[in-house]
Amino acid sequence: MNYALRQKVCVKPGGIIEIHSHELPPGAVADVIIILETPPNKQQSLTRLIGTAKGSFATPEAADNFISQERDTWSY
Repeated sequence: MNYALRQKVCVKPGGIIEIHSHELPPGAVADVIIILETPPNKQQSLTRLIGTAKGSFATPEAADNFISQERDTWSY
C-alpha cells in the first residue's frame, strides 16, 4: 500500500530541498515528486517582446489597419 506525505518546503541555494517527518521510517524507499508553485525562470527569446511595447502593434493586420487609417487622413 502506498502512503503519501505532503509538505510545503523552501528550496535552498543550490536547489536543495529538505523533508523532515517522524512518519518516514529510516531505510524506507520513497519516490519524490516536486511541483513548483511558480515556474522556474527560463531564458526566453527576445522575439516574445515584439508587439508588447507601448505604441506597438500586436499583429501585422493591426499595423496595416493603422497605416490605412493614417493614409485616409492625408490631403493631397
